[in-house]
Amino acid sequence: MLEQYDLSNILVLDIETVPQYATHDELPDHFKKLWDLKTQRNRKDETAEEFYESAGIWAEFGKIICISVGIFTGGKDRGLRIKSFAGHDEKELLEEFSAMLAGQPANLVLCAHNGKEFDFPYICRRLLINGLPLPKQLDIAGKKPWEIGHLDTMELWKFGDYKSYTSLNLLTAIFNIPTPKDDIDGSMVGSVYWKDNELERICTYCQKDVVATAQLLRRYRGEALIADENITIVG
Repeated sequence: MLEQYDLSNILVLDIETVPQYATHDELPDHFKKLWDLKTQRNRKDETAEEFYESAGIWAEFGKIICISVGIFTGGKDRGLRIKSFAGHDEKELLEEFSAMLAGQPANLVLCAHNGKEFDFPYICRRLLINGLPLPKQLDIAGKKPWEIGHLDTMELWKFGDYKSYTSLNLLTAIFNIPTPKDDIDGSMVGSVYWKDNELERICTYCQKDVVATAQLLRRYRGEALIADENITIVG
């Protein structure tokens, strides 16, 4: 499976997002009304105020605080090189990420778990909101499906079964890949950011997700996992 892809031309990524404000009270009044309308069907028994801790899921009400990327290196003895773009200034973070992509081939393949439903569109929306152009690897407008260089490890696992959602945590377990969820999980990121002010901890979690996704890609191809000593994090 996936033997047609050159791993050295695949960039694995993951993003971490949080609500734009620490609390619902800090939302501008007109956005409070829009938040109420946007989430009516999702809240169940929760109020708009109580549900606001989930605002990071929506690009209109959230922001990106970390994008971690991984590039496969080497030949037979594969390695993985990881870099993170993180900070409190989302526009600056996105500019740095876009500059990195600008130095890569236009046909670079982007890979993420649930990337087609979350990571890729979220990045694009936040780029436009911040007044930034879309990198060529993310600008899919007018392209035919087979012209889009995006891989999604969750979609690949569906094998056409559109009902199925399978978490990265479950897939790492069944493929015997070390779990990235050994400290925090996605539901905790907003609290760790706004209450604990531990951005570095979130970056570490994001990097672990990139490693797990890259290792899952290896398993899909029937290949051995990348050894820990061959995984490097660059500044």
